This record gives sequence, structure tokens and C-alpha cells, in this order.
Amino acid sequence: WLQIRRENGTKFWSCRASGSGGEEEGDGVILIYHDQRKVMLSLLHPPESQLAAGDRGTEPLPAGCASDLAAVFSTVAQSRALFMTDRYDEGPVRLTHWQSEGVEGSIIVELLKQVAGPVCVLLTFLLSLLTAVCKSRILHLWPLSFLWSKFSTCEQLGHRLHQLRLLCSNKKAQDQIQFMRKANILVSFLLDITLGVLLLSWLYSKNWIGHLADTLIPMADHVAQELQDLLQWLMGVPAGLKMNRALDQVLGRFFQYHIHLWISYIHLMSPFIEKILWYIGLSTCLGFTMALSILSDIIALLTFHIYCFYVYGARLYCLKIYGLSSLWRLFRGKKWNVLRQRVDSCSYDLDQLFIGTLLFTILLFLLPTTALYYLVFTLLRLVVVLVQGLIHLMVDTIDSLPLYSLGLRLCRPYRLAAGVKFRVLEQHAGKPLRLLMQINPLPYGRVMQLYSLPTSSSYPKDSWGSLLKKLFVGELIYPWKQKDKQD
Repeated sequence: WLQIRRENGTKFWSCRASGSGGEEEGDGVILIYHDQRKVMLSLLHPPESQLAAGDRGTEPLPAGCASDLAAVFSTVAQSRALFMTDRYDEGPVRLTHWQSEGVEGSIIVELLKQVAGPVCVLLTFLLSLLTAVCKSRILHLWPLSFLWSKFSTCEQLGHRLHQLRLLCSNKKAQDQIQFMRKANILVSFLLDITLGVLLLSWLYSKNWIGHLADTLIPMADHVAQELQDLLQWLMGVPAGLKMNRALDQVLGRFFQYHIHLWISYIHLMSPFIEKILWYIGLSTCLGFTMALSILSDIIALLTFHIYCFYVYGARLYCLKIYGLSSLWRLFRGKKWNVLRQRVDSCSYDLDQLFIGTLLFTILLFLLPTTALYYLVFTLLRLVVVLVQGLIHLMVDTIDSLPLYSLGLRLCRPYRLAAGVKFRVLEQHAGKPLRLLMQINPLPYGRVMQLYSLPTSSSYPKDSWGSLLKKLFVGELIYPWKQKDKQD
């Protein structure tokens, strides 16, 4: 039996254990004080080892593997009757109530849910129509499907539509993790729209669109002039290197002609640039990430001639590298077996060796000129990819940040619990040991790891070794993931 009574003049309770006959038990008694409301509101997160063990299996962890601490949290959190016997001082107006699972809810939020029901139905219907249009056969044709998969704006739009369908769905969240995910998506979406509207008001308040349109053509002319000066430097004696004169002139004039075509195209579009930018600026109301994605696509279109130069130089350089490697195998009496994907021995006659020697000599002496053009245009292409990568990093950061979870961790850290800790309140001989149980909040790094949202990024995860290998042999480096292996 436990005899509990309140001590006179204090807030503490004393406890004494006695047997059935009235004799006192020798075992000590420990009294643990805790904030019942915080324990009921908290969500206990298992340790990383337990999560890893559960993720590797095909089934969730059995109940027997859960810790005793998790059982205590679950028992207290579901004890609605125990909570309803207590009254908390919340002022003259009670703004919160308790649901059957012990989850805190707001009366105002519940009323908004009832009012927003028809709105959610209408949004779901509109999103279903938009999804049906996006999945139509017309968009699966080759040019449209290619553009949809390569433009950052289309990928971000598809990502936001998927998130809206998830938010407007009638399916209830099965657990607290899914509820937190929906809340993170909603807060991220609202923040994105807010930043987009602020950017829209800033762009149209002082006619920044017109100023941007006026500076775009001079900027394009300046970039073209710098590229022409670079080509003139390459066509001379760059850094004191002696190039192949004929190939140098052919490549230089070829690239200069492309620059001339590009500048003619820009000047042809100059009367319509301001209107195009004006309508593009309106799309910022769809979100700040949408504006960043459009900026990335504009940079890709304005530097398309640099991309063409990089592709031409890379293909020509790659052709010479693979040609030299094939002819080098010819000198050693080897050949590449295409069927078995290996190098086999082979006997060549005198004519084949003579032709191979001539081709090897020609390719070897033309390689420095091609390699120099390839190096210059690869560096220019890497600068453009770096700028686009920074923009995509900003978009992915906004899309993946669990803002609701971070705000909950900052304002109510007990809601995301990593465990508990005990502090001794009183310890005297002949009296029960009194402990205070406090909640250990989840670290910020763990919050980011658990609640980070998926993004729309589909970029290749190449290692530095594979990237350097591609640069050395002249394989094309794309800022997006390729479904098929490059030749």
C-alpha cells in the first residue's frame, strides 16, 4: 500500500509504503514530479539506431522493441480522462481543447477547418483539372516533354502542384510525422508566396522591369564583345603558345559567326523584351522559388551560345581523345572488343599500321589547338553552371526547410522530445526521494534530418573523381540527371 499525504505548509507530498499487515516496507520510495501538459503534448522521437533498424526492415519495429520511456509517453499522452480532471490557468477564455488522442487543438482552427471545407473541395477540383491537363498526351510529345524535363520552372511548378494536392487531399494524417510534414509544406508554401508577392510589389513599384529591359541589350552586347576579344586572342598566339594556324582560324571564325547570329537574334527580340519581362514578372506571385527558377531559365537562354561553344569544343576534343586511344591500341597490337567490352589482341598488316601512324600524327599535332578551345569554353560553361547551381541551391533550401518544425522547436521545445532528464529536488534520510522530470528537446540538426521536405532537384550526384574524368576525356557535363548513358 502507498500512503500519500500532503505535508503541512509545503507543496510537497509525502509517501510511505506499507505491507498488508501494516508494517513498513524497506524499499525506498521515489516521487517524480513532471509537467503533465508538456508530457501529453510532446512527441517522443526514438534514437537514431532504432530508426535505422526500423528503416532497414520491411516492417515497423514491434511493440516489444520500444523502450519503456516511449511506453510512458504513449500512456500519458492517451490519458484524456486524467487530463480532464485537472484545470490549467489559461485566463478567462479557454482557447484550446483536447481531442481523443490527446493532441492539442484550437477551437479557432477547428472553426476555420469547417469554413474552409468548400474552399478545399474547389481547390481540389481545380488541381485535378490542372493535373489532367499536365498529364495529357500533348505534353508527352517529344519537344514539349523535353522542355518540361529540362526547364527549372516546369520542374518547380510540378513540385508545387504535387504539394498542393497533398495539402488539399481529404485523407487524414495517419500519425504525427505526416501531420508535421503537411504543416511544414503549408508554412513553406505560405512563406514562398509571401516572398513572391513582396518581390512583385518591389519590381513594379519603381519600374525595375523597364530598367532591366533597358540594360539587357547593352549587357548582351558587352558579353558578345568580350567573347569576340577572347576569340581574337585565341586566334593569335595565346600565352605564347604556337597553335595550328589553319585549324585555329577555322575554329575562331566558326565561333565568331555564332556570336554574330546570337547578337542579331537578341536585337531582333529587343522591341518585345520589356513586354516579355513584364509578363514574366507577374509570375512571381506564384512564389519566390518560381521567380528564382525563371531567373535560372533566363540565364540558360541568354548563355545558350556559350553552351553551344562548349558542346562543339567538347565533342571535337572527345573525338580526338578517343581516336588517339584507339590508334594507340593499334600500335600495341590490341583492339577494343565491342561485344565483350574488353581489349583483345589483334594482328594488323602493314597498310593498316601505316594509315594508323598518319592519323595518329595528325590528331596528335592538332590536339593542343582543340584542347585550348575546349579548356576556355569549358571554364565559361562551368561559370554559368555555378551561377545556376547557386540559384537552384536557394530554391532547394526554401523547398526543403521544415519551418514549422523549427518554429515549434524554438517556441515550444517540449513538443519535440528526444528523452527526459531528472533533477533532484529533495533527498533526506527517512523521506522519499523527490525528482523533477524534464523533457530534453530534440536537437536542431536532428529536426532538420527528420522533417526536411523532399525537393524537385534531379541533378547528377557525380563524385569529384568521375567529374574530373569527364572533363579530361571531353564528356558533356549537364546540370540535370541523364536517363541514358552518354556516348
